[in-house]
Amino acid sequence: MCGITGVFAFTDAGRSALASLHASTDAIISRGPDSQGHFVYDRCGLGFRRLAILDLTADGNQPMTDESGRYTIVFNGEIFNFKELRQKLISKGHRFHSQTDTEVILRLYISEGRSFIKKLNGFFGFAIYDKEEDSVFIARDRMGEKPLLIYRDEDKLLFSSEMKSLLALGIPRKLDYVALSHYLQLNYIPGPATIFKGVKKLLPGHYLYIKGKKVVRKRWYKIPYDPKKVEKNKLTYEQQQKKLVELLDDATARRLVADVPLGAFLSGGIDSSVIVALASRHTPHLNTFSIGYRDEPFFDETKYAKLVADKYKTNHTVFSLTNQDLYDHIFDVLNYIDEPFADSSALAVYILSKRTREKATVALSGDGADELFGGYNKHMGEFQVRQGGFKAEAVTGLNLLWDILPKSRNSFFGNKIRQFQRFSRGMLSGPKDRYWDWASFASEKDARNLLSASARRKVGKKLADKRRKELLEDLHSDGDLNEVLLADTKMVLPYDMLTKVDLMSMANSLEVRPPFLDPNVVNFAFSLPVESKIDANMKKKIVQDAFRPMLPEELYKRPKHGFEVPLLKWFRGELRPLIEDDLLSDAFIEAQGVFDVAAIQALKTQLFSRSPSDVHARIWALIVFQWWWKKWMIS
Repeated sequence: MCGITGVFAFTDAGRSALASLHASTDAIISRGPDSQGHFVYDRCGLGFRRLAILDLTADGNQPMTDESGRYTIVFNGEIFNFKELRQKLISKGHRFHSQTDTEVILRLYISEGRSFIKKLNGFFGFAIYDKEEDSVFIARDRMGEKPLLIYRDEDKLLFSSEMKSLLALGIPRKLDYVALSHYLQLNYIPGPATIFKGVKKLLPGHYLYIKGKKVVRKRWYKIPYDPKKVEKNKLTYEQQQKKLVELLDDATARRLVADVPLGAFLSGGIDSSVIVALASRHTPHLNTFSIGYRDEPFFDETKYAKLVADKYKTNHTVFSLTNQDLYDHIFDVLNYIDEPFADSSALAVYILSKRTREKATVALSGDGADELFGGYNKHMGEFQVRQGGFKAEAVTGLNLLWDILPKSRNSFFGNKIRQFQRFSRGMLSGPKDRYWDWASFASEKDARNLLSASARRKVGKKLADKRRKELLEDLHSDGDLNEVLLADTKMVLPYDMLTKVDLMSMANSLEVRPPFLDPNVVNFAFSLPVESKIDANMKKKIVQDAFRPMLPEELYKRPKHGFEVPLLKWFRGELRPLIEDDLLSDAFIEAQGVFDVAAIQALKTQLFSRSPSDVHARIWALIVFQWWWKKWMIS
């Protein structure tokens, strides 16, 4: 685990950024607190921070240069099949000077050029400088597990694992108002956009090749989903289950290689329980970690996690948290975020990562299963919309009632009304609009209305529509639920779920490895028909059926609650002064000039009403943005 940063100058003026390379590397110290390194030659500079995962020899440090002096690499991530790749290279006469996956990548590039990247099984962001060609090859992993940001102007191209590192290199701090509009709808910013104009997220499964001033961007991986091939899948459902167990077991075993303390998150849900069950085949007395919510018993699932821990005799640790524990870490999370990101569950992930890091350096997780196999409530909703029938039509027929009744996430009844209203709205929409609506906390109109008049004029409608169209390009009116899952892997997974895990784990120098995102598992998931994943009674059907013999039966006899950070309580209590007197005060909003004072006042009025609905999530998005603004735009 590590962080990378770099400069490639096009002009003499661009070379000035090289002077800030060390500062850029220092900015990402939490990604690699154990060591750092730098390489500068002519117009290229590479920076690196490292956290030791494997026991490397001294010549395994980065930046790494081959013996000819021509090629130099900085690499962030893990390659899980590097030993097999290394052995094949040795059989062809290659000689190695270290035991690292970094050197394997470097020698594959020297031997095979850019096409080698398809052989890698792992998560990564890396850059390779070729001194002779005076070129740079920059690439990101298939699913977007590791971030990679790119800034380019006429003088230079900069890259880094985090925005704060690019800021240290002196990028201009100009807001992208289309990105802000999407953030106010989704509570995160989908790529390739970022909050800053000129800075882009390198898309998952893409690479850049830069030579001279020419920058070539190419997609090197695409999930091989073909509806016609899915229809011709000849495996029986029983054979599909067996294949899934084999592939996921192999993926889990690969991710258990480390020379540091290793464990697994264990929430009490199916996905993490599956990973623990498989990991325990290969690692006796596996370290497992759970969070319990002492003040929120409805969300506490530690008793189910304990059943799995007891079954597999793991070294189980429960971090029992109060709401005060959660509250005490709010400002740690806000201070670490260097681009607005308002998934409030990041707070729990931060604390889990912080506590886990006290006992382990690497943790396995169950991330990705919901997106691949249909595990969210919205997936069941989509299934029911497409199935139609009396129940679906009845919910839609009561649309006026849902509009009138009070809605809130913080009560069972209020939450059901909220869900019925969203479902009813979705029944009346096409697949693209429905998907965006169900992914959002606010409509496009509501998000724009939050902005000041001058800010609204900066939200280009054509650009906003173009970005949205690209994110939803896999959805068609005649498609099936697999297309929705494909859209999730393109938007929700990399820019919400994986961003959350990467940010919060890296803030605590913890590496998280999700076996469900192994490319063999992903490719297999999209070879399966919808009926293997979801039916009228069960989400994530094949995962539940395939691993049922391995897991305690109690896991299957209760609803999945998830976890809601008690934002509404805080906003009406401890955090109210932050809202009323500071970040969302009339004076600050007026001076800032980004938001509309009256619209913010209306949102605050709804927050303290008897029908807050999802407004607390929208208020949280505003607080995150405002905190970010004060830290990165004013200071």
